[in-house]
Amino acid sequence: MKAIHFGAGNIGRGFIGLLLHQSKYEVHFVDVNEKVIDEINQEGTYNVFLANDAKDQFTVTNIKGINSKVNPEKAVEEIASADLVTTAIGPNILKFIAPLIADGLKARKAKNGQFLNIIACENMIGGSTELKKFVFEHLNDEEKTWAEEYIGFPDSAVDRIVPNQSNEKLLDVLVEPFFEWVIDETKIKGEKPEIPEAHFVENLTAYIERKLFTVNTGHATTAYLGNIKDYKTISETIAHKDVEEKVLQVLSETGKVLVEKYKFDKEEHQKYIQKIIGRFSNPHIVDDVKRVGRSPLRKLSRNDRLVAPAMEYVELFKEIPAGLVEVMASAMLFFSSEDQESVELKELIQAKGAEQAFIEVSGLSADNKLVSAVAAAYKEIQ
Repeated sequence: MKAIHFGAGNIGRGFIGLLLHQSKYEVHFVDVNEKVIDEINQEGTYNVFLANDAKDQFTVTNIKGINSKVNPEKAVEEIASADLVTTAIGPNILKFIAPLIADGLKARKAKNGQFLNIIACENMIGGSTELKKFVFEHLNDEEKTWAEEYIGFPDSAVDRIVPNQSNEKLLDVLVEPFFEWVIDETKIKGEKPEIPEAHFVENLTAYIERKLFTVNTGHATTAYLGNIKDYKTISETIAHKDVEEKVLQVLSETGKVLVEKYKFDKEEHQKYIQKIIGRFSNPHIVDDVKRVGRSPLRKLSRNDRLVAPAMEYVELFKEIPAGLVEVMASAMLFFSSEDQESVELKELIQAKGAEQAFIEVSGLSADNKLVSAVAAAYKEIQ
């Protein structure tokens, strides 16, 4: 089996590339980084190390590299005969690889190629759907009709921390032990790809929201509570029992929403929460509180990780989620001179007061119960 993977960076090699190798695929990495591609072709192997005490190691072999800037026709040729295509390049780069994928599909059609699935493994909602839109811009009507029948673009949700690092060997990469790759099986064309470590589901939205309201909410919560106490890193912050208890309170509130809304098994979700806390506690992952807390305007917006679950909690259970309220108030106090959003938030609070600032940032109405609760918590924390 042959997989074409766009993106030979640390996430591409340390997460998706590793899982494809473990699934018995020959992995062809496509990238414009000449140095990395040349190294792949020269070495033909690399190591993935886990950020744990044992520093567990996995060796990836049976790999090739394609420089799509120098040799785009090679990428087209390989897509025409591939069993799977994946990406890990960043949401903003998808439109730039679309013409190349379109050319590969045209070549595949000319060869009477069979079913193929193209999975964007990006930190975004609906990545594959977005990629499909870009690809179809480069196909004519006949090619689109063929692609609709034979080419699947199943969306996916991915989760693995790959910290900043410097390794002796260029291709080696350090990753956290935890990972999750969830794929929407309803959009798969032909046979389901053989990826034992991936989780195929019928309701991807539930898993995307589970990650947003657990990992992202928990990460932000730890950062904003740690910032109040002037702690420096996430692992240092969560090591304090009082903070850990507050993070657990917040995740029990978001968990209550998720279990009610998507009928997740309550005990299984509690185990998932404990796994996430374990990730935040990992001393081998150095994550700066100021880095994780940045962009408070976005994180306090109506549909993001704090306000959205708080609103749903009130709607479902007719009570105020005290943990989420404290975190939202703490986020209002977050400041880093290097983060423009926190600078803007501070100026807004100084100009209009905390309550009005929260109304504007969150998009909630002035009479919403959460507004007065957050304003009161803000005053108390101050």
